[in-house]
Amino acid sequence: MVVPYAHLDELHKLPNDAAHEMMIMTQRMEAVLRSLYRPNGINLGMNIGQAAGAGVAGHIHMHILPRWVADANFVSVIGETRVLPEALEVTWERLRQAMRQDL
Repeated sequence: MVVPYAHLDELHKLPNDAAHEMMIMTQRMEAVLRSLYRPNGINLGMNIGQAAGAGVAGHIHMHILPRWVADANFVSVIGETRVLPEALEVTWERLRQAMRQDL
């Protein structure tokens, strides 16, 4: 997830410099995820506003999700169950190390 420092509820309110930095970070995270996890695709998305599914009122952010052909995304929708291929602590450490090397 890429989150700007500015607490804004709509993307068009984000200053251009911050929007540019957010997109650069999104591109960087895409490259890191592709390198570490070799996904078949990437989902990018923003849920802006309660009706759109925003979980944090008043704050925009970009989701970056690696996806694979025939992955288990349907399980969340149908079975209300989350499938984690590795512990979140492992994912965090892998991403942290990759981001350090990418500097």
